Amino acid sequence: MIRIEVDPHLSQDDLDVLWRSAWGAPAGDYAQRVLPRSLAYVGAFEVHRLVGFVNVAWDGGVHAFLLDACVHADFQRQGIATALVRRAAEVARDRGAAWLHVDFEPHLEGFYRACGFRLTAAGLIDLRA
Repeated sequence: MIRIEVDPHLSQDDLDVLWRSAWGAPAGDYAQRVLPRSLAYVGAFEVHRLVGFVNVAWDGGVHAFLLDACVHADFQRQGIATALVRRAAEVARDRGAAWLHVDFEPHLEGFYRACGFRLTAAGLIDLRA
């Protein structure tokens, strides 16, 4: 059974295992650098194992942003990502956000539409270039 938790304690090891599966590299100092600045973050657990995650960043006002949504490869296609996104949206609303934004690659459009997002026009600059 999968348990969803808001703002759980996450160790670097927990994140590194999940990041390696989802993104192909460890999380680095994400827990120390990013999570303290978040409006919220949501984890999915099988017993004590972190198997899914989403971060809710914010502007300090009414805009919140979903970032780094992922589910371990062994647990995909079980509804975990949908549960994470829905819980993240509830928490963002409860903590004062009026808008929840997400950027995604085209192949994820159906997933995010099913989670309640509508398409909007947006712009992006690759600051690494």
